[in-house]
Amino acid sequence: MSTVPPTERPAGSVDPKLLEILVCPLTKGPLEYDAEKQELVSRKAKLAYPIRDGIPIMLPEEARRLE
Repeated sequence: MSTVPPTERPAGSVDPKLLEILVCPLTKGPLEYDAEKQELVSRKAKLAYPIRDGIPIMLPEEARRLE
């Protein structure tokens, strides 16, 4: 298994292991990683949680509503 040490990941990228365990705080459902927008998307809650400096901000009040 070849995991990249945190120091060698591109700046602002999210640890893949973290993405595997994170769920939507409202629905407890799965999240989709949108690398282009740097967001974690919860289709069920219709919210997109921002990722800032490689850290997911999992607060519903910080999330962007999806149409």
